[in-house]
Amino acid sequence: MTDQNTPLVLEGLDGLCAKALEAAEILKQQAIQAVAAMTRGENGRISAKLVERNQYATHGLAWLVTYVETLKETLAWTRNLESEGKLGELEQLMLQGGFAEYLSQLEGGIPMTLGEIIRPGDLGVGDYALTSFRTEPVLTLMEKGYTAAVRERIAVLVAEGMDTGHFGDPCLDETYSMIRDQFRRFSDEEVIPYAHEWHLKDELIPRKVVDQMSELGVFGLTVPEDYDGLGLGKMSMCVVSEELSRGYIGVGSLGTRSEIAAELILTGGTQAQKDKWLPQIATGEILPTAVFTEPNTGSDLASLKTRAVKDGDVYKITGNKTWITHAARADVMTLLARSNPDEPGYKGLSMFLAEKQHMTEEEDFPTEGMTGGEIEVLGYRGMKEYELGFDNFEVKAENLLGEEEGNGFKQLMQTFESARIQTAARALGVAQNAMELGLRYALDRIQFSRPIIEFPRVAGKLAWMAVEIMMARQLTYASARAKDEGRRCDLEAGMAKLLGARVAWQAADNALQIHGGNGFALEYPISRVLCDARILNIFEGAGEIQAQIIARRLLEGAN
Repeated sequence: MTDQNTPLVLEGLDGLCAKALEAAEILKQQAIQAVAAMTRGENGRISAKLVERNQYATHGLAWLVTYVETLKETLAWTRNLESEGKLGELEQLMLQGGFAEYLSQLEGGIPMTLGEIIRPGDLGVGDYALTSFRTEPVLTLMEKGYTAAVRERIAVLVAEGMDTGHFGDPCLDETYSMIRDQFRRFSDEEVIPYAHEWHLKDELIPRKVVDQMSELGVFGLTVPEDYDGLGLGKMSMCVVSEELSRGYIGVGSLGTRSEIAAELILTGGTQAQKDKWLPQIATGEILPTAVFTEPNTGSDLASLKTRAVKDGDVYKITGNKTWITHAARADVMTLLARSNPDEPGYKGLSMFLAEKQHMTEEEDFPTEGMTGGEIEVLGYRGMKEYELGFDNFEVKAENLLGEEEGNGFKQLMQTFESARIQTAARALGVAQNAMELGLRYALDRIQFSRPIIEFPRVAGKLAWMAVEIMMARQLTYASARAKDEGRRCDLEAGMAKLLGARVAWQAADNALQIHGGNGFALEYPISRVLCDARILNIFEGAGEIQAQIIARRLLEGAN
């Protein structure tokens, strides 16, 4: 391994990164303008058809801008640490390595997925722009920033943090650090020892764990104190979601449904609805589930067909829903249905707070007018997935969210930022779990008379996991801070989710590779983590949909 006395941090690193970021920002603007030129119609405005026809370019633009935004937040992270006197060797090498690798990919090709590499030429960025991008700071970082020696040193420093859980300072204030420590202990003691058995047996997370989470305030983190919540912000949600998902993604996702339901009611509900539902959600007295997706619609919510017909003081719901998480155990559904069949698209949709009976020992769905069947899945098993059928299922008219029809999609849109931030945090937890499993195995596994972490390609995999997880973490935290400050952050939240999902999958895949054949055995937890990681690039907006949304926002600004 590298001599620990060899200085590896480049002289003037902060300045190098700042100047390199300036070059990346210029390249970003050139890419936006180039893709805008590809997608601008005869009327001079961005054409939806041309955006779709040039999907590789538009989605590649989303990735390029995500990279630049990540570099910006990673540099801000180390500057904050330095101002607090906390910037250490590991954090500097993470900054240096992250810049070196992302700058190289900006020039040479960004992997959107395995086998889909987007290069500057695909975006219409010519040689002149690339020549301008290759400034001296950029070239210095690309050449010297992430050498074999740097990778090995990062791996050594990360390995030293194995027993304490320190893999670089995330730069949290005292309150968030305390929250993080509390939930890390909870995951270590109450989740990790049992998660793999829950997965292998395909069991619901035990009610005891749900009750413990309720006592810790998980379901009311962001609910105002007036409604029996903790009144914390999205940063707290990020920290808690990450640590719980590090234990098991199912546990980390239990709070998601409560978060969505609470935000729907807070932003779209009447005062009476807030008074009735929020305290029950915040205290865990009731468990919500989100019932939006239908067969053959996926992300195309405008095509929803489930009907809600007003009949006196009730609505009667008829239709089918699918991929409904935790549906059997839930007590209330945030249910999106078409209340006006004459209004096409989004305008005819309404949101309902649909009460249902909790599952019993005999039946998963004992409520009249409602049936359900389990969907067997590879991973993400602790809450189970269901298909639901509704046949004149009754919902009280007073449970129409906001007591006004036609606002369902608009109300749901108001939750998208938070949902994507929370999903990015869950992805971080899964990635962190994968890295820790891979690291522990690499330290313990002896081959050819030495731990396998001493082999450069094993050390390199672990080093890059640590670097990119920290970079994705800072992008996620930035979006959460923006949300807490009341700023629009749909772009930042989308980028955090886009990057976080890829980071989680890559970390899980590489950690399994470190395990070798053992990683393919069901008895090893990394096999579960690989399955859990795969869903992150699909739900809460598939990666392709996420890239499309980001690109449209960027191109709208270029009009």
